[in-house]
Amino acid sequence: MTAAIECAPIERVVVVVPARDEAETLAACLDSIIRSGRALERHGMRAPVIVLVLDSCTDGSAGIAAGFPSVIVAETNAGSVGRSRALGAAIGLEEAGADPAAVWITTTDADGSVPEEWLAQHLDCALAGADAFVGAVVPPLDDLDPLRRHAWLSKHHPGATLGHVHGANLGVRADVYLAVGGFAPVALDEDVALVERLRARDARIAETELHPVTTSARLTGRVDGGYAGYLRGLIDEAG
Repeated sequence: MTAAIECAPIERVVVVVPARDEAETLAACLDSIIRSGRALERHGMRAPVIVLVLDSCTDGSAGIAAGFPSVIVAETNAGSVGRSRALGAAIGLEEAGADPAAVWITTTDADGSVPEEWLAQHLDCALAGADAFVGAVVPPLDDLDPLRRHAWLSKHHPGATLGHVHGANLGVRADVYLAVGGFAPVALDEDVALVERLRARDARIAETELHPVTTSARLTGRVDGGYAGYLRGLIDEAG
């Protein structure tokens, strides 16, 4: 964004984290969000409302979440990341207790970590007039096998991720989110569908590759067709 656009100031930030059996990475994820939340203090804002939605978990995720008293934990058996994100957003909005026009909703995933600058970057875009923010996601390259690492690097030159939507690094002003119907109750691509509806409404969307979220390099994910499937198919795409 090149110039600020007059809009309601952001009073609260909500972070939504859906999780399904992510005990191995959940503590690191929540720690990273809490660290990122401290950067909001420079804007004179309160800590973010963090909502963790445990969906059909059968591992120790609930026990790990109990060690983070500042995190709101909801449990569901929806079996749908779209429903989980929508539930987290609804709970976060209620907890924020502010006009939706003054609330910024961010989402990430429980199998990754956000950088310290993450929430400040989202807020800066919101304060500059963005209705939504689409950020980059990267795997830990050292965790990829050599062939996939080479394929990933060959495909991801500067600017290559712009236009790609990831629920692991997504933000939206709450009133705009509600106006387009929020996250759809689907098992995949709820993030893509939301941004498509935002673009259809001519929402102002900020995009950048700066300060990407680091997500798991695993090749077997929790849903078919997700980021793990993309990484799994890198060698085939590279030919």
